[in-house]
Amino acid sequence: MPGDYAARCPASPGTRAWKLLAAVLLITQGAGAQKVRVKEELEAYPTESVELSCQFIDGGSSTKLTQVSWIWEPVDGQRDNIAVYHPVYGHSFPNPSFRDRVVFLYNNLKNPSIRINNLRMSDAGRYTCEYATYPSGNEQGTTSLIMLAKPRNSARVVTVQAGSRSLVVAQCEAADAKPAATIKWLASVGGNHSTSTTNGPDGIVTVRSEYRLVPTAADNGREVTCMVEQRTQERPWAQTLRLSVEYPPTVSIEGYDNNWYVGRSDAVLLCLANANPAPTAITWTSASGPLPDTVVVDDNKLMVRKVDDAVNTTFICEVRNKHGASRHQLTTFVIEEEKRELIRGPPTGAIIGGILGALIIICITVGTIVLIHKRQEDAEGPPKHKPPPPVKAGSSTEMNLNEENSGARNGGAPPVLDNSADGHHGNDSSNHGPAVANIPRGESFVSSPMYV
Repeated sequence: MPGDYAARCPASPGTRAWKLLAAVLLITQGAGAQKVRVKEELEAYPTESVELSCQFIDGGSSTKLTQVSWIWEPVDGQRDNIAVYHPVYGHSFPNPSFRDRVVFLYNNLKNPSIRINNLRMSDAGRYTCEYATYPSGNEQGTTSLIMLAKPRNSARVVTVQAGSRSLVVAQCEAADAKPAATIKWLASVGGNHSTSTTNGPDGIVTVRSEYRLVPTAADNGREVTCMVEQRTQERPWAQTLRLSVEYPPTVSIEGYDNNWYVGRSDAVLLCLANANPAPTAITWTSASGPLPDTVVVDDNKLMVRKVDDAVNTTFICEVRNKHGASRHQLTTFVIEEEKRELIRGPPTGAIIGGILGALIIICITVGTIVLIHKRQEDAEGPPKHKPPPPVKAGSSTEMNLNEENSGARNGGAPPVLDNSADGHHGNDSSNHGPAVANIPRGESFVSSPMYV
């Protein structure tokens, strides 16, 4: 649309004149800027030195240089000459604050570069190198000097007491920096931080940050890290802090093994305390009165020279620090010497009982397996009753049984011998004894005698 509008509405003669004038001014400014060559921007630090270069580019013209001046324009303030050079009259330093700190590097109008020593934060601003020339008039170039300040970083722990209120437990500061620094926290504990900024003279800034949490005894010794980032630092500055949370003691007594028998000489009790700061006093007492004569106390250790009925009592250990006191008690029982094995016996009895129980289970298991295996063999093996032994041929006791006819011929009576098979005829009483049949083992019967 704007292109179409320009095509439909050609510029008026007045507009063309303004455009031409603007182009001429830009060309003139560009030509002037090229005649005085300076650096656009410089960075420096307090107490250091900086060189402000300036060079006049003639370009083959007949411009005559009369003198050169360096003009300082602070960030907040008015312009002021700080150095002047004239080829006949020499140097001049009209500003008292720069008089002893500024020097010309070359005694030459075409290169009137200067050096400023012992820089201050207040030296920040614009520095203009201005030539007085003929016939074109003054020519100039401007350099911006940025003063930087490295922060003075520090971090510290704030000792607090455990409680239920949110407290400042760590502080971090980046002081007198330009530009202002940024502070971050890295922490494994729950908490939050707040940051404040204070502006100083000449653009310096101090940044402070506080880390807060509701402190508990468990937070003591945990770590938080302060990180500072700023333009003048190659890498972030970091410092790790260990929190310091103070709390009253918590007490416990250890060492009692339930085997204090009469005559024992190595019985010891230890009073253990967890406190910050460290305990200032540890006291042993007895619920039944003064400590027995056989008891020796060494700081947190209570030793019994020889166990007797006097130590059949309750021992109390009290620990104190600046935040309070705490105590713990333990009751000891003295047993007769001959009973000490009974006290120690149950573990051995339990082991023996366990072994016996395991053996019984193994025996029952093996017996069950053997019984099952035997039953399987009996079910698949030969019959239990053996068949009768065979009868020899020709024997008088041999009986020829015909399963199909014996019952029919004798009317169900036992079968009789057939003598025709042997070729004997007649009534030979010697050959007519009782008949013997093949009777299964375990069964017997008597048949009536038969006569032929």
